[in-house]
Amino acid sequence: MKTSLGIWALGPMVTRFVPGGYQPEHAGDSTAVKVARAVEGLGDLMDDYEFHYPNELSHDNLDEVRQALDGHGIYTVCSGLHLDPRFGKGGLTSLDDKVRAEALRLNREAAELAVEVGAEMIIWPGGEGYNYPFQVPYRDVWSRLIDGIGDAAEVLAAGGRQLFLEHKNSEPAMKVLMRNIGMALHVIHTLRARGITNVKINMDWQHLIMNGENLAEYAALLAAEGLLGHQHANSGWGTFDDDNMVGATAFMETLELAIELRRAGYGDNGERLGFDLYPYTEDQVGAVKRSVLQWNFIESVAAKIDGPALREAQQVKDAVRAYELVYAALGA
Repeated sequence: MKTSLGIWALGPMVTRFVPGGYQPEHAGDSTAVKVARAVEGLGDLMDDYEFHYPNELSHDNLDEVRQALDGHGIYTVCSGLHLDPRFGKGGLTSLDDKVRAEALRLNREAAELAVEVGAEMIIWPGGEGYNYPFQVPYRDVWSRLIDGIGDAAEVLAAGGRQLFLEHKNSEPAMKVLMRNIGMALHVIHTLRARGITNVKINMDWQHLIMNGENLAEYAALLAAEGLLGHQHANSGWGTFDDDNMVGATAFMETLELAIELRRAGYGDNGERLGFDLYPYTEDQVGAVKRSVLQWNFIESVAAKIDGPALREAQQVKDAVRAYELVYAALGA
């Protein structure tokens, strides 16, 4: 399975408590500088890279970034509306038509850039939501969200590219509209009814963990529906979007996910394991490298598990036998 990395893992690591970031020495780094640092440190461990439009990648720096990529690819262009203060109360869901038109324009441009460079697109509508009861007219903002996502999807479809939707329950909006897998599927099925069929799911592991959504279960269900589009690999404690190193926590859940991804043939058609990490205080390249290596170990354990025997145990819901097989692969 090929890999990709969100270049935001190599920034200054800002938080609302430390606006300058825990690693302010990287505050002035251009995207090309970040890419060069990643490429030098990770080499062949990382195949491709992911960028937000227009903050991290646009026509203004495309040539410079491509040179820094040194043969590596651009796998996704991500909507960057949540990075723009103009959309603090929503972009696609803004009830101010002028504000919304600007958000639609930027997302169309991101989609056009994705088509131009042969990338897919991610929309994570983290700023599309509300902070208080009584704040928004729910039907209106949901209608605008789905229409806005469909607008970008149609641009991508015309260029033969895919759109991946990523859900999250909160932050920056305290209540993100598309905050679980079910709501993301609601968007996809609504668009399918309109003839828009190039939209799939990007599973951000920590976003699912925060919701109590089982990684392996949802991967299996999405694969069965042909909607398993992309993965954002990470881990965390489950209460916040930690974006910690893969396998640092939720080890067994990640191992079970590795089994389901193998069963689904994920990666056989060019799908990537994308790393979405935010190493607040750690060496950034080191944290990414450790995540790749830890995933490789987890995946190797999954490969050692007796697949037919595990299937037999699962057919009779025998958890004891299942764990016997899992721990045997771990060396017990």
